[in-house]
Amino acid sequence: MADQDFFEQEQPSEEDLSLDAILASAHEELDEMPSEQEAFQPTLPAEYADLTTDEELALEDEPLPPLRLPGPVRVILYVCCVLAASVLLAVFAWKCADEVCAFTAEERVVTVTVPENATMSQVTDILQEEGLIHYRWLFSLYCMISNAADKIDPGTYELNTIYDYHALINGMIETSENRATVEVTIPEGYEAADIFQLLEEKGVCSVSALEEAAANYEFDYDFLKGLDYGDYRRLEGYLFPDTYEFYLDDTPENVLGRFLRNFNNKITDEMYAALTELNADLQAKMTQAGFSEAEIAAGALTFHDAIIVASLVEKETYRSSESGMIASVIYNRLCSKTYPCLNIDATIQYVLPERKEILTNADKAIISPYNTYTNAGLPIGPISNPGISSIRAALYPMETDYYFYAPEAEAINHHFFASAYEYQSYLSSLLGEEEETPPDITEDEAEVTREEAIAIAQEEAKKDEYNYQGWESDFQTSEESVKFIPAGETFTPAIEWEGLDEDGQALFHGQAMWSVWFVDQNDPLTSLFVYVDAMTGDILGAGPMSD
Repeated sequence: MADQDFFEQEQPSEEDLSLDAILASAHEELDEMPSEQEAFQPTLPAEYADLTTDEELALEDEPLPPLRLPGPVRVILYVCCVLAASVLLAVFAWKCADEVCAFTAEERVVTVTVPENATMSQVTDILQEEGLIHYRWLFSLYCMISNAADKIDPGTYELNTIYDYHALINGMIETSENRATVEVTIPEGYEAADIFQLLEEKGVCSVSALEEAAANYEFDYDFLKGLDYGDYRRLEGYLFPDTYEFYLDDTPENVLGRFLRNFNNKITDEMYAALTELNADLQAKMTQAGFSEAEIAAGALTFHDAIIVASLVEKETYRSSESGMIASVIYNRLCSKTYPCLNIDATIQYVLPERKEILTNADKAIISPYNTYTNAGLPIGPISNPGISSIRAALYPMETDYYFYAPEAEAINHHFFASAYEYQSYLSSLLGEEEETPPDITEDEAEVTREEAIAIAQEEAKKDEYNYQGWESDFQTSEESVKFIPAGETFTPAIEWEGLDEDGQALFHGQAMWSVWFVDQNDPLTSLFVYVDAMTGDILGAGPMSD
């Protein structure tokens, strides 16, 4: 039914079914509809008004899209950054190149000492402290690449701030020309101890190192062969005096080698040949003086003996013009039985702990192989380092008859004498007439005491020449056997010594003496008289007692 009613309704016409009609009808219906009620909007209380929902927070945290610079601006900025980086890199490269090559360094000489066993780190610190390098890391890198640790040697060097890294490293090598040097002048007559002390003061080498090397290092020179090791005096006489330029902080072997090379260069073949001629002359004199063949053979001089004589000449002369005559006095005494002792004060001074202006009699009686007052012949070794003039004087002595010499009052020359009488007279004249030694000098006024006279005479009595009849004599004396003989008095002459010089004049004239009488304990019938100068301690003569 309903369906029937539906179909019975008036059907719209074709015009009513047009599109325009439908739209117009829809508008009418919408205008006739009542207005919709406003939607419900929930509100929060005032205390919750500042709360934000999670959705809102999420929206707020969401980053804004980045702003992109315009393309041209971006290009300009990129170019500027590249240029800035290039400039910084160029500055860094220049600084490194300037450091390594020292392009702009100001010239300044710096003395640097590299200690023994120093590490590369320590060497780097030293160079940086002296202003020779500025970037420690850069120099360390260069040293590692160039193996500098294997090249640098200990020592003192003079480096310049304008040296590049390569020059700095090469400048610290032992053979480098940059090693710091000092000029040292060794005067003629200096002793080894004096030379070592001077070298230490100049910064060349320490005294202890020089003494150790001088005593024990084996230097390959013929003139040193046969010399005993263990004492630094082994090189005494061979440290040639001259002006040298030494490296600072050098090794003792290098320093001493400079002296020895110089000495070796100064001694010519002609000078070695002169020693042979000198020995021939001395042997002839010893034969004339009555020495035995064994004594003559033992008296032949070696080259070392000649240097000993030269060292004595060097110490005794005031000027080189008298060197030849000083040498002749020494050789004349070596060839004399009357004056077997050289009696040279310089040999006593050499062994004293301190030098003295005037030697005492006790000094002259000191027990030492260098003592030429108590020991006949040459001392055991040189007492100084002679110059070439003294060496030549020892090899080419003048021919004289002198046995004594004494300085002038002004101490600029020596007077020479053939006899003890002339010598003593000259010494007396130096004292002046009022101070002349009186002929009646007493025992208390004698310079040599009784005890000192006995000691001096005992050393004389020990000599082999006083052994008689094939056994070794054992001469002993006592206080009662010592007699003081004032000047001018007579004395008991000995068989082999009458107290006269070659001119027949009494040697004791004008001087007092001690007469010391010895008795051989192996043969009581054998006795020996020794006469000692009471003023100088010299042996005036000795021989067995006459009947």
